[in-house]
Formats: sequence, C-alpha cells, structure tokens
Amino acid sequence: MLQIISLVVVAITIYLLIKQYETRMVLIGSGLVMCLLALTPMAGLDAFSERMTSGSLIQAICASMGFAYVMKYTECDTHLVRTLTGMMSRMGFFLIPMTVVVTYFINIAIPSAAGCAAAVGATLIPLLIGARIHPAIAGAAVLSGTIGSFLSPGMSHNAFVSNLYNEVMVGTEGFTKMEVIDLIKHHAPISIAVGIIGAVSLSIVALVRKEFRIELAEGAEQGAEVKEKPKANYLYATAPFVPLILLLIAGLTDWFGAVKMTVPSAMVIGAIYALVITRCSPTAMTKQFFSGMGNAYGDVLGIIIAAAVFAAGLKVSGLIDSFIFFLTHHPELARWGGTIGPFLMGIITGSGDAAALAFNETVTRHAADLGYTIPDLGMAAAIAGALGRTMSPIAGVTIVCAGLAAANPVELIKRTAPGMLIAVCFVALFML
Repeated sequence: MLQIISLVVVAITIYLLIKQYETRMVLIGSGLVMCLLALTPMAGLDAFSERMTSGSLIQAICASMGFAYVMKYTECDTHLVRTLTGMMSRMGFFLIPMTVVVTYFINIAIPSAAGCAAAVGATLIPLLIGARIHPAIAGAAVLSGTIGSFLSPGMSHNAFVSNLYNEVMVGTEGFTKMEVIDLIKHHAPISIAVGIIGAVSLSIVALVRKEFRIELAEGAEQGAEVKEKPKANYLYATAPFVPLILLLIAGLTDWFGAVKMTVPSAMVIGAIYALVITRCSPTAMTKQFFSGMGNAYGDVLGIIIAAAVFAAGLKVSGLIDSFIFFLTHHPELARWGGTIGPFLMGIITGSGDAAALAFNETVTRHAADLGYTIPDLGMAAAIAGALGRTMSPIAGVTIVCAGLAAANPVELIKRTAPGMLIAVCFVALFML
C-alpha cells in the first residue's frame, strides 16, 4: 500500500514539474511527504543536511559560477564571442554547422545554456539571417550548440557524478579518486560526438527544407544586418579558458610537479588573470565572484539538495529497492530508462537537470548491480536530459534563441528534433 501511495506522489511530482512549479519546492515537498508516509520524517531532513555540506560539490560548482560572474563583469566572455564570430561572415551555407560548433565551444567557457545563447545569439543569429538563412534555422543553430557545457569543469553534473563515484566506490579494490577533469576526459568522446550529430543533422534539415539562400521579406535583410560591433580584444578573449587549460595541463602532464590543481584553485587563478589583463576594480570583481558563488549555491546546489530529499523519500518508501530489483533482472531496461526517462522529462519540463539528478541520486549509485559504471550511467542520464531540454519549446534557452531570431519556439524545435533524437539513441547505444 505504501508503494502505491508513493507512486501517486511521484505522479503528482511529475505533473507539478510539467506545470512549471518551483523545482526545489516540488522535490523537497514530495520527498518529505513520502518520508512521513513511511513514518521516518527525519530521513528526508538528514538527506537535506548531508547533501548541503558536500564539500567537493560546493567547491567545484560555487567557484565555477563565481568565475563565470567575473567573466561577465569584465566582458571577457563578450570578447571571446567577438573573436570567434569575427571571421564567419563569408561562409555561406557552412555558417549553419559552424554556428553550432562555435556555440558548443563557447558553452564550455560559459556553462549556462541561456547565458551562452544570449551572448552568442546576439551576434550570430542576425549574421545567419543576413546571409539569407531561415530565422528558425538560425535560432536552432545556436540552440543546438548549447550542450558543450558537459566539457566544462563548472558543469554541475560533472561535479555530482564524480563525487558520487568517489562516495560509492571508496574502499573498493583498485579504487582511485576521480577528479572532475578525469570524468570529463572519460565522457569527452561521446559529448563531442553528440555535438557533431547536432551540427550535421541541422545542416541536413536546412538542405532538405531548402532553408538557406531564402528570399527575405522586403526590408528584412537590412533589418538583419549585423550592427557595427567594437573590435574584439584577443587578450581578453583568452581569460574564459584559463581554468580549463590549467586543469587539462594538471590532468594530462606533470608540468606542475607535486602541486595539485583543483577546480577552485583554477577558477581563482583565472579570475586573477582577468583582473590583471582588464585592470578592472578589484573590489567590484571580488564582489562579483562571491555573488556568483552565492547564487550557485541557491540555484544549482539547491536543486541537488532537493533531489537528495526526493531520493530519500523514494528510498524509505521502498520504491528504489523495487526498481533496482526489477532492473537487476532486466538490466537492458536501465540503458533506456536512464536515457529516455531524463530525455522525455527534459522535453516536458524544459529542464533535464531535475530528472537526471534524481535518477543519479537514486539509481546510478547502484550502477554496478546493473552491469554499468557510475561515470557511464550518470553522464548518460545527464547528457540525455540536456538533449531533451534542447528539444523543449518551453526551455529558457529555446525562448532566448527564438526571441533573438523573431521565430516561434516550436519552429526551432522542429529543426533540432531530428538531431536530438539521433543523439539520445547514440548515447544509449554507445555509452551504455
């Protein structure tokens, strides 16, 4: 009876998420209700307390967001966009795949999908429309590139999955602590392949629909012309990638000797580098850094904490044990449940984060019992959720791209959908 009632609670949770109610409120409320039904109310509160003090998660996510705020304050992210888009005006049809690639690349330095789309789209979408490419394709090109953040050390899923691996596997034979950069190296081939699928499929869609070299409405071409922009400062443009370069050097070479380069260390060094080259106010920059850290805790870690409370409710209700028992006897279903589930939730809710985090908190820690590894199952769920978000007409990033292209969000989704469907199947088949 308890499990049946808990299933009803889960169904209500999904409904509320679809209706765009506050994600953290819904997950925490649902988790606590299930804990109360199981007569163990402290289980959810203990999960809240435990997750809110996860040191490695707090360090990686908060420091990365602080650095992102510094990049915005110093306008180094803007100069990066100008640098990469400056030579693209004469590429014709190849502007479409190149826009996806450039957005993907910049999304590594600006992990926020909506933030990256706003920064890149303001320049590239008018450029594509001015090159007689259909506005919906122009917006979809930027939208398709907003999955590059999985190669960023500041991506919350990278920190979460690596932390989960260390938490579950510590003490086992042959265990070696997994750093965020180690996880990125592990899933990078799949993440890059997903980006390529997005670029190629959108180009094919444009060819099939004949949405390049279109005849623009009278006056539209002039309206789509890219306004004169200030020149890019190439030195400023290097700042967003300083932390990533430091972490890659530390992870791939022994140049730093015995010095251990952590994500917070790399972010602070990157912020200092930006301070030196831009000569901005140290006081203002420091305030921006810590403001970013605070917002990261509330907005990003808040969802992770809420997912932990929800997972605790599922655990004490017995649903997780029943689900794991079912999957251990039908392990092939974990391949599709771990990808299609977050993918569909990403489409329906406009965010794949909540579904992927809840799945990873509950199921991925049992990955070995299902015949998978935590890094593979965890990142497959996270990437699938992001692909679903890129196919959602109500996602914030979709609305940003549609607004910049002056197109209906549904029209953008019609063009990104083939690539996202192919990509999620690719993840399920080749990552798991």
